[in-house]
Amino acid sequence: MINKSNRGFTLFVSMVVMGVLLLIATGIVNLSVKQSLISNSGRESQLAFYAADTGMECALFWDVKNPSAEQSAFATTTTSVINCNKDAFNTGNEWTVGGASVSVLPVITFLPEPYCAKVTVTKNANGTTLVESLGYNTCDSSSGRRVERAVRATY
Repeated sequence: MINKSNRGFTLFVSMVVMGVLLLIATGIVNLSVKQSLISNSGRESQLAFYAADTGMECALFWDVKNPSAEQSAFATTTTSVINCNKDAFNTGNEWTVGGASVSVLPVITFLPEPYCAKVTVTKNANGTTLVESLGYNTCDSSSGRRVERAVRATY
């Protein structure tokens, strides 16, 4: 004969075990989602850094293309037309620079990718040059996931 006080004990134990398993599964899923977001954020940060580095390399190339400081594309006395990442599909990356102590390349787009950079070249009176490049993982300034990374060189 079954003891009336033990009825439902198996159901209770199975419910407790299922609850514990559900909590463990929820914790693992939550951890996986957070790790995925962190990984994606790191990837976007890396892309923004690469855009900044590419903008910096473009400015350095045009600045040191000619050995004479006054023949540099960013010379304070003359102007030059430069381009970065310009090809048949991306014709907009062209600027007139130089003729002043500060030259700005407002947006260098890296089509077909959505990345871009803004570069500022400052020629100081003491002969030093400061190049600052801000890279973005997307050129859409209203994006909630936009990441900015910067690179600076002085020489």
